[in-house]
Amino acid sequence: QVHLVQSGGGSVQAGGSLTLSCVASGSIGSRSCMAWFRQYPGEEREGLAVMDSIGGTKIRDSVKSRFTISRDNAGVSAYLRMNNLKPEDTAMYYCAASTRLCSWAFSEYEFAYWGQGTQVTVSS
Repeated sequence: QVHLVQSGGGSVQAGGSLTLSCVASGSIGSRSCMAWFRQYPGEEREGLAVMDSIGGTKIRDSVKSRFTISRDNAGVSAYLRMNNLKPEDTAMYYCAASTRLCSWAFSEYEFAYWGQGTQVTVSS
């Protein structure tokens, strides 16, 4: 079983930056896939960034110039660096993990394990 614990997030002014962190405990496996999603109230989760265990990444086009995903060398932690934040980035952010290879489809159904979520609020 894999357990994900998130940290980071909070409130920031427009134009600012935040880094979200996610640490996985348990056996995530050597070919894991980790990702970041966000969710607006009343809407489904939106995939933002995906990274596999060998450094492959995919970022949603709408945030590609501002968001970066990374993982630690051990592959058990994932980070989402968000620059030039905008009020429309205000949402609940979740990390996700799968013990399978990434499908690169930004589908929440691909991921069996989820962090507790962290609120990001961007003020204008």
